[in-house]
Amino acid sequence: MTPEANPAYGTADAPLLAVRGEAEFQTEAEIARIGVTVTARGRDRRATLDDLARRNTAALDVLKSYGDAVPGLTTGTLGVTPELSERGRGERVRSHQGIVRIDAEITDFAALGELTAQLAELELTELDGPSWSLRPDSPAHAEARRRAVADALQRAREYADALGTSLAALTELADTGADRPRNVSAFGRSARRADAAESAEPFDLQPAQLWVSAQVTARFTLVPPRL
Repeated sequence: MTPEANPAYGTADAPLLAVRGEAEFQTEAEIARIGVTVTARGRDRRATLDDLARRNTAALDVLKSYGDAVPGLTTGTLGVTPELSERGRGERVRSHQGIVRIDAEITDFAALGELTAQLAELELTELDGPSWSLRPDSPAHAEARRRAVADALQRAREYADALGTSLAALTELADTGADRPRNVSAFGRSARRADAAESAEPFDLQPAQLWVSAQVTARFTLVPPRL
């Protein structure tokens, strides 16, 4: 197929210019996600289940007490495992272990430090996170796209200027990259029993700065230059 028959290659009367536009900047996180894992262990299966249910309810009560500051709350994992004795014959159960995982989404960072401190005080409760992210409808995503388009347009104008001509029309604009922020985790895991005489001081947790990026490919026709 000749260039004249395929407009993707442009023509002498309508030269084609393809450029890529990019944008990348930092913005403060809008969502913190934490994982809460409660466990129970004992010889009696029923007693172990009761302890697990009680600790799970205690963790949920803390999270729900913050109302709209915790818009997302999900039970991720629930398991009860019999542990067999290493000695003796047969399937002799030595103890039972139960575990429940709760995933929480927090949007009010002013409450985050206090909330995590309260959770850390609960009996046989483990925390992991927070991981930081942006809301799906965050203005930062639109801003990244605007900047990428502006970068593509600026590059195209510079190429046209180098040829002594100007842009005629935009023929295609394609999103070639993801404008998703890079998630950041602030701390690992911690566990603490609720046997302290006083409540723990709130953790000083600072929201992460996330990188947001976008990429586009733009194709323009040029006013035919004099070469």
